[in-house]
Amino acid sequence: MRFRDWATRVMLIFFLLAALILALFVGGSRKPQNNISTSNSDPTIWSQYPQTLFQSAKKTEEQQPNLPNLPKSSGQPKRVISRYSTTKAFTKYRPNFVQAKVDPSNYGDRYTADINGVPFNHQPIIVLHETTNSTSSAINFFQTPHDDENVQASYHALITLEGQVIYLVPPEKRAFGAGNSVFNGANGVETVQTNPNLPPSVNNFAYHVSLETPPDAWGKRNIKEHTGYTEAQYDSLAWLIAQSQVPDDRITTHKAVDVAGGKVDPLSFDGDKFLNKLHSFRQLKTFNNVKN
Repeated sequence: MRFRDWATRVMLIFFLLAALILALFVGGSRKPQNNISTSNSDPTIWSQYPQTLFQSAKKTEEQQPNLPNLPKSSGQPKRVISRYSTTKAFTKYRPNFVQAKVDPSNYGDRYTADINGVPFNHQPIIVLHETTNSTSSAINFFQTPHDDENVQASYHALITLEGQVIYLVPPEKRAFGAGNSVFNGANGVETVQTNPNLPPSVNNFAYHVSLETPPDAWGKRNIKEHTGYTEAQYDSLAWLIAQSQVPDDRITTHKAVDVAGGKVDPLSFDGDKFLNKLHSFRQLKTFNNVKN
């Protein structure tokens, strides 16, 4: 065999092997990790979650007492409605967002009555958390089936250190974000028992959002503080909550609702910074609506 023919065959074999390696690399890189969809162009992800983040609005009705029928020129009873609207600052900020599936054992349905069949109608609250470890660790846990009801856990959404919003459990479902818990608000103590095997909790009327813990605190217990959350996390948290009608006084923390007192998250959370950003992204507007 001449040297030129031999060299040609070697080059052909080399190119074939290179093409095969490239194809395997590209195919592997396209496999989703942690069962996460990473397409920001999917309108389902954008519309399904933030826009349905609890339908209730903060309303106050000021209605005149019953009066005899009067001519329309004398005026009609009015009601005053206050509702949050997003601002120009909100429209200028759009974080990266993805969706990750959660195993069905780690979330459930919302109920309209407790275990005794007593109906309730609590207004929604938002509970803020932190992961205590990496985002991938939290998602792996939520995607693992758990038969033990005391172990089952999930959030509705998670915000990474880079400010990426990961939608986990749909808002209309009940995430298992807080165990034995109560919310102390303007209406008094609020909690609901929906499982006879578990203590009452706020889960049935709560939307749970978690911030990824900074790496310096990953896996550490009994710490009093850490380096805190990134600017992007505060921005994305405010962006997410600005799309809800949940008022400021019904936004709370895992630490505040925990009955046993063992939860401290979100640790090192700057509440003033968050509220300032939230107020820049939404404003409470009041208008009169004539009652027909």
